[in-house]
Amino acid sequence: MTVSHDYLHAHHDRNARRTGWVVALTAAMMVGEIVAGYATGSMALLADGFHMATHAGALGVAAFAYRYARAHAHDPRFSFGTGKVGDLAGFASALILAVFAIGIAVESAGRLLSPVAVDFADATLVAAIGLVVNLVSAALLFDRHDHDHHHGHDHNLRAAYLHVLADALTSVLAILALLGGRNLGWVWLDPAVGIVGAVVIARWAWGLLKQTAATLLDRTDEHVAAQVREAAGEAAVRDLHVWHLGPGALGVIVDVTGDTDAAILRERIGRLPAVKHVTVQKL
Repeated sequence: MTVSHDYLHAHHDRNARRTGWVVALTAAMMVGEIVAGYATGSMALLADGFHMATHAGALGVAAFAYRYARAHAHDPRFSFGTGKVGDLAGFASALILAVFAIGIAVESAGRLLSPVAVDFADATLVAAIGLVVNLVSAALLFDRHDHDHHHGHDHNLRAAYLHVLADALTSVLAILALLGGRNLGWVWLDPAVGIVGAVVIARWAWGLLKQTAATLLDRTDEHVAAQVREAAGEAAVRDLHVWHLGPGALGVIVDVTGDTDAAILRERIGRLPAVKHVTVQKL
């Protein structure tokens, strides 16, 4: 009997569809803004349209990762399946998000030092439209079930969610800053708020980088490792590896010595939450 190594997220296909919808929505918004920008001569619309292109690209990476992981889920060339493809895409998206934050900070700092004229009417309209699109996208990507389960995080979906959430945050902050600039004459408020937004986005990116890197580098799940040691009972555990195979799936390889039955121990460990692959070696 062939053993399955399909360790994809329980809602992989649903999350893939949601991400695809958001890519289409973002791409449509991007094309609309660029066309409208050229038609009206609005640099604000053009700038935001090309900015949306970067997000469409990042979200496209997430969508591709879902398709690739599903297409190769049973490919024997991948020893433990393709469950980590989402984490790899999430790591890449977090890097893009970090670069995005750095770009905002640099541009905002430059404008603090050398203020530029802002077309408040056009810019506010663009920010408002962008906010609506990103709130719809965030609603599509938000997964309450995934947020409530420690072992089941779909980091690819979370990366896509953080991208649209970051864009929504910048839109909200931009609207507040633009209103302050138009009504109070505080031209400095726009770049100052931009720096605040960049810091928040950078923190999100750093958190996602740490989580995905831990999975990609096979960091041990200490809680489950302790449960495995407890399940081993009187047997001496000489070597133990507990790592993530994919969202909600853990692998365990344990070397034991002593008077214990390897088959019984394997069954006992296999009953632990989220453990999907168990190898017991008795020395």
